[in-house]
Amino acid sequence: MRRGRLLGLSPSGFHRIAYVRWLPDGDPKPHPVICVHGMTRNGRDFDRLAAALSVDRQVVCPDVVGRGSSDWLADPSGYGYGQYCADLTALIARLGVEYVDWIGTSMGGLIGMMLAAQANSPIRRLVLNDVGPFIPAAAMRRLTGYVGKDPVFDDLAGLEAYLRQIHAPFGTLDDAAWRHLAAHGHRRLSDGHIGLAYDPAIGRGLAAAASVDIDLSTLWQAVQCPVLVLRGAESDLLLAETARIMAAKANVVEIPSVGHAPSLMVPTQIDLVRSWLSDN
Repeated sequence: MRRGRLLGLSPSGFHRIAYVRWLPDGDPKPHPVICVHGMTRNGRDFDRLAAALSVDRQVVCPDVVGRGSSDWLADPSGYGYGQYCADLTALIARLGVEYVDWIGTSMGGLIGMMLAAQANSPIRRLVLNDVGPFIPAAAMRRLTGYVGKDPVFDDLAGLEAYLRQIHAPFGTLDDAAWRHLAAHGHRRLSDGHIGLAYDPAIGRGLAAAASVDIDLSTLWQAVQCPVLVLRGAESDLLLAETARIMAAKANVVEIPSVGHAPSLMVPTQIDLVRSWLSDN
C-alpha cells in the first residue's frame, strides 16, 4: 500500500486530496479500481477489499475532501457533489488511464453514478453499495442524527463504542474490523482528546436536503455501463422497491441481516464484488 496526494480546486483555493494505492506484485490489469466511501467515512474502510482485489488489480481509495487525511475546505459551502466529482475526475487523470472500475458506498456510489451518467464516461463498471436513484427523505433525516456532529472522546475505545452504535446497520463485524474503523476514523485534537476524522461542516446542507425525497432517475437512466447493486436487506436508504426497479438493467444482490450499508469488510461480500468484477 502506498500513500499519495493530488490537488483539487474549489472557489476558495486549492486543497489536497489524500489516497492510498494498492498494487499487485506483477503488472496490474490496465483498468484500476477506485473505491469511494460513504458520507462520514474514509478510504481506509476498503483496506480488506483492496487487499483482496490487488492480487491482480491496481486499487485506489481516496479520502473525499473534508474527510480522512484530505484537507478541509476553507469555505464549507463548497462541500457538495459538484466538488466531489471534479476532485475524483482529477484523480482519474492522475492515474493516466482511459477507464476505471468504480466501487462506491452510499455517497461514493452517488458520485460514481453521476460520473457514469456522463457522455464518454471513463467508468467501465460500477458497483453501487446500498444506494440508488431514489433516496427517501426519512433516511436522510436519520443521517442528520449523526452526520456533521462533532463528539469528543477520551480515547479510541470510546470512539470505537460510538462507531459500533451509529454504524450498527453495517452488520456483524469482527472486533478487528471495528478497531480498524476507529483507528483510521479519528483525529487528534489539540487538547489530547479524540474527534471524528471529518470536517463537521460536511453536514450543513444535509438538513435542508432531508426535507424531501431525492429522485435521480434521469441520471440512472443515462448510466450505460454494467452495474452491480448491493442492498442491505434492512436498508432504509435503498428501498426494496427501488432495487427492484434497478434490476431492470443491473445485477442486484441483497445482503441479509444488514442495513445501510454493507461494510465490504466481510469475506462473503468481498468475494461477491471480486467475482463480479472478474466476470465482467
